[in-house]
Amino acid sequence: MDAIDVAVAELSLDGRTVVLTPVEHDEHPFPEELRRPPTSAADLCALDTKLGQAFAEVAARYQGDLVSSLGQTVHHWVEDGRCLGTLQLGQPAWIAEATGLPVVADLRVRDVAAGGHGAPLASTLDALWLAGLAEAEGGTATALNIGGIANITKVSPDGVIAYDTGPGNALMDAAMTVLSGGLRTRDTDGEYARRGEVHAELLDRLLADPYYARPAPKSTGKEHFNRAYLDRVSEGLTMPAEDFLATLTELTARTIAAECEGTVIGSGGGMSNPVLVESLGRLVDLRTSDELGLPAAGKEAYLAALLGFLTWHGLPANVPSATGAAGPRPLGSITPGRGPLRLPEPVITAVTGLTIRRRARQSDGGDHART
Repeated sequence: MDAIDVAVAELSLDGRTVVLTPVEHDEHPFPEELRRPPTSAADLCALDTKLGQAFAEVAARYQGDLVSSLGQTVHHWVEDGRCLGTLQLGQPAWIAEATGLPVVADLRVRDVAAGGHGAPLASTLDALWLAGLAEAEGGTATALNIGGIANITKVSPDGVIAYDTGPGNALMDAAMTVLSGGLRTRDTDGEYARRGEVHAELLDRLLADPYYARPAPKSTGKEHFNRAYLDRVSEGLTMPAEDFLATLTELTARTIAAECEGTVIGSGGGMSNPVLVESLGRLVDLRTSDELGLPAAGKEAYLAALLGFLTWHGLPANVPSATGAAGPRPLGSITPGRGPLRLPEPVITAVTGLTIRRRARQSDGGDHART
């Protein structure tokens, strides 16, 4: 709940390839009153409504043909390594009402119903986008997204595997919020971590979490890696705030690096933390998605656009080898806009590639949509 991320993309089909042209991306402040966790059905209803209204207010500032919303994950239900359910809030009807456009939303639950984890859905974009890079390098390319939770997609000639590696910014943000008495919600530019030293015992305790040893596919979230978790794992230890942040930053770097292979293409909010990026850069061959034409700061929002575009055309939008689903599935549900719902003819041939193209070089052919 750091911000409401938005991206505008022009998308088209060129045979079996999706052509994605980034138009613009931005982030908008997240309403402070919506950060409080719901404690009753009434609270949950109010949060679902107000999130939908907040998303709608932002979406109405942009022009397009279709809106796709990942929503806000408030709980990801995992037991014994299996995802049993997932809940994203942000009622899409408010977006449809404010924009007059059809809205694709609730994108994770169909994959969960098919036996998957509903995550990481970034694997859909990464598998299509990095297939060519992996082939050109004759090995594996790893796409990395560092949000609250860090996830990777490893693409090789043998196939695709994707999963959550563990905490990205989640523990660092939780610690900063507590240590600053709520005055700061993140260690901006790694300011505290850079002044600190890694606390060996705390790091050992953190690395002992059983999640890291579980086989993929797997997923996790802030229902596990949160403030209460930090309280438990640091019990009996005393250290300066700077050392606490340095240790959590090192945890994120190590647990990510342990899972990566080949060239690593980084994106997400964690890539704006120079201390984390420096630590990762010492452990892996790290590049940014910007270098390959996809703005790192907007990647997850562009992912939402891609997923909505695939659903709109009746195409599967999950990668079963990454999420654990029983097979490819179209994702999400569609809320009509003001006019009659007119879907394009379903595409019967699966897409196998994704090209990121500068707007000035946009293809003139194909079936276009702005999402």
